[in-house]
Amino acid sequence: MTYEEAAGVPLGGLNALHYLRKAKIQSGEKVLINGAGGSFGTFAVQLAKYYGAEVTAVDSTDKLEMLRSLGADHVIDYTQEDFTKSGQTYDVIFNVVIKSSFSDNLRSLKQKGRYLLTNPAGLSQMVRGLLTSMISNPAFGGTGKKVILEFASEKSEDLIFLKEHIEAWNLKSVIDRTYPLEQAVEAHRYVETGQKKGNVVLTLEDKN
Repeated sequence: MTYEEAAGVPLGGLNALHYLRKAKIQSGEKVLINGAGGSFGTFAVQLAKYYGAEVTAVDSTDKLEMLRSLGADHVIDYTQEDFTKSGQTYDVIFNVVIKSSFSDNLRSLKQKGRYLLTNPAGLSQMVRGLLTSMISNPAFGGTGKKVILEFASEKSEDLIFLKEHIEAWNLKSVIDRTYPLEQAVEAHRYVETGQKKGNVVLTLEDKN
């Protein structure tokens, strides 16, 4: 890897690994990743495939070929289709999109499905997530659907796990653009357009 590619691993890689481990994916399960073209999502696609899932990646038109190249079995262009209206259901939904409907995502889960909520839109969604997991408890006649939302633990052993898999089977760190530190404002502006593919990296010039 280049230094820029390596710099993209800790944030997206550790978060994707954390949530997918929490989901306890079984081989053959259907996993949908909403917002698959960003820093979390590009790693999540690859790691979900590693765990044996059938992966559906959702993002904008210009990111679909990239997502196929990362191993996605199916891609959905959210500008043309709302996956929550298709009638398809999934064992796991990994959601990175803040504005995504909480209720619609839950309806797209199978019984005992897991909803990985990485960017809850405020306290209300966090509370709804906790309540949903409680109400859905099979012990009380619920569907078994579970909402998982928590900060990812950043452990050195997880970073070593990612390093070993980068070396063993070419886990990729997708880099869209690099900016010098002096252009950090421009980098943030580009990220906020929602057009980036994978990661945007700031570089430091060694002046010694």
